[in-house]
Amino acid sequence: MTDVEIEKENTAITKAYKELLKVSYRTLTDEDKKLIRSAFDVALEGHKNQRRRSGEAYIFHPLAVARIVAKEIGLDATSIAAALLHDVVEDCDDYSIDDIERLFGKTVAKIVDGLTKISSLSKEQDMDVSLQAENFRKMLLTLNDDVRVIIIKIADRLHNMQTMDAMRPDKQVKIASETLYIYAPLAHRIGLYNIKTELEDLGLKYTEPEVYNDILYKIKESKEEQDQYIKEFSQVIQTSLDKEHLNYSIKGRPKSIFSIRRKMLKQGVSFDEVYDKFAIRIIYKSDYENEKFLAWKIYSIVTDHFRPNPVRLRDWISSPKSTGYEALHITVMGPKGRWVEVQIRSERMNEIAEKGYAAHYKYKQGNEKEDNLESWINKLQEALENPDINAVDFVEQFKLNLYSKEIFVFTPKGELKSLPKGATALDFAFNIHSEVGMKTRGAKVNGKLVPLSHELQSGDQVDILTSESAKPNANWLDYATTARARSKIKSALKEDKKRIGEDGKEILRRKLKQLKITLNESSINELVNFFKLKTSLDLFYRVGIGTIDNAMLKDFASKRSNALMSFIKNKITRKANINKEDLEKEEVTANYDSLVFGKEEEKLDYKLANCCNPIPGDEVFGFLTVAEGIKVHKKNCPNAVSLQSNYAYRIMSAKWIDSTQQEFLVQILVSGIDHMGLVNDITKEISSNMHVNMKSLSFESDDGLFSGKINVIVKNNTLVKKLLEKLKKINGIDKVTRV
Repeated sequence: MTDVEIEKENTAITKAYKELLKVSYRTLTDEDKKLIRSAFDVALEGHKNQRRRSGEAYIFHPLAVARIVAKEIGLDATSIAAALLHDVVEDCDDYSIDDIERLFGKTVAKIVDGLTKISSLSKEQDMDVSLQAENFRKMLLTLNDDVRVIIIKIADRLHNMQTMDAMRPDKQVKIASETLYIYAPLAHRIGLYNIKTELEDLGLKYTEPEVYNDILYKIKESKEEQDQYIKEFSQVIQTSLDKEHLNYSIKGRPKSIFSIRRKMLKQGVSFDEVYDKFAIRIIYKSDYENEKFLAWKIYSIVTDHFRPNPVRLRDWISSPKSTGYEALHITVMGPKGRWVEVQIRSERMNEIAEKGYAAHYKYKQGNEKEDNLESWINKLQEALENPDINAVDFVEQFKLNLYSKEIFVFTPKGELKSLPKGATALDFAFNIHSEVGMKTRGAKVNGKLVPLSHELQSGDQVDILTSESAKPNANWLDYATTARARSKIKSALKEDKKRIGEDGKEILRRKLKQLKITLNESSINELVNFFKLKTSLDLFYRVGIGTIDNAMLKDFASKRSNALMSFIKNKITRKANINKEDLEKEEVTANYDSLVFGKEEEKLDYKLANCCNPIPGDEVFGFLTVAEGIKVHKKNCPNAVSLQSNYAYRIMSAKWIDSTQQEFLVQILVSGIDHMGLVNDITKEISSNMHVNMKSLSFESDDGLFSGKINVIVKNNTLVKKLLEKLKKINGIDKVTRV
């Protein structure tokens, strides 16, 4: 660079720094300015020899991130300093975290350390699960240290997305997909709606450039007509608003390119057919006490002039979103017969909508019982630290819960609870408390008994019925939709299996003793191989539930020596270079014989991917290809990270299931001589018979004779046979048959 170019660049850097101080949302004290100046000097020194891919000096990047943090998000001087320093430790050998703490104090150092850890995550090589998902989980863990870590990271990602033109196309697609997959949902949850919208639009710009440019061109083309329409709309209501001496402004806001694209896809329509391509926002001045009153007053004035769509009213003033968002949204029939969304917000509500976390704290009322963000972080922390949750499953559930619309339901005492749309009575039970969820026996909605799978609606009053004897069963996973409920149920089912396994081990010890076999490591391994299982727990569990019975153990004992010979023969065969993988495949296939997809565990057509050759029993996922339907990949496939990050919308959860773990509905017919207490005897026998769940029963009595139908859910045929035998022994029963 020439001296003139260097001087020009230095002038631009100084200008950017001064602009940063001017645009800050907070009022900066002299102490704040001193802190920011020191951080700028260290960043300038640390990055002095670095340039971005575009060729500009690297310092412009931390300055831009700090500007977003200061102006768009509205964080404090500590955050602005941390934003300026966010890449210093990672990129410069001259500075360590200890140096940052010595120069700027513990808080700034903690934030910079969190940001440094996030940046280094992508360099870790842990291929047991999708890297992208695991890194996302680790990144979220920093929320508990200081939420500002994540907020600055979102600002960092926004600036990277704004300046991505100089990157290779494949890099652009990867980063844009990751942004849509992770960062836009996070910005949404923290309440940064403007940033979320920009991240989504920029994500679409690089993942579907033709679509993006087409919609952008059409929006620009119709801008003049749109401005004229907003003017016409505003003129109709301005006189009425002025009569009430309201201090307000009316702004037109085009819908984002991403949201227009989403509507086009969802409704199957063209750009011209999307009817509400822009919203009108009325922002009014008010003190806190009169906000609600004035919002409804403005609503009344708007609906006096324009007919509202009754199903499109959204009252987020009485029941704010869990992100803290407050507003009244109405859709009205505007001039020329066009639907228009009208958003009514006070200045305070508008700032919270645009600044999220920062404005929420600026306006936080002393009498607020709970801070939604802190509450969310605490619940999230619990889920993050659960080792039983697979990272890919966690990310899918996390995204699902973020993007789902909210419903608001009441406890019996009238306390308001927020849940994702589609949540069930069982989800509500776990939302109250994990222990309530675990002991749930039933639920009442608006005073009426409902099944646990009952989908809740806004305004429902829900009462959970509990029992000390109640406990989760596998069917609960079909009833639960929220990540919290599903993770707790899965953990409980694992514990239940472990407990049954412990009982099964003792049963097995006794039965083997009768067969003159000692239960030890060697005999356990033989049994696991003989029954083609994977672990000793599988063996003990099957003995515990009766899948492996006396006859099967006798068969094992008689063939034991042959099995041993077969084992030795297999060893020799392996040495003779017979394909080991084919043998393993044969063993595992015998146990895991069916592949299912999605939460509903549907059986669909699929092909196995050649890149990783998954076999039954492997951890897998489905990928929806353009031409070849569903391709199944191992979760540690070399292509897994790329597919998960770049094509998240095509990923389907999948798993091999063990048919012995499935549950089946069986109908049993009984008949005999009627007597007092017979029905009680039958139900008592069924409920005391372990691992049999009674679904329904009906009885008819005629002149002293009875007949009945019993529907039960069982895991296998062995249990049905045992149940039939026990029912036959009940006094008065003459005939028992399985339909």
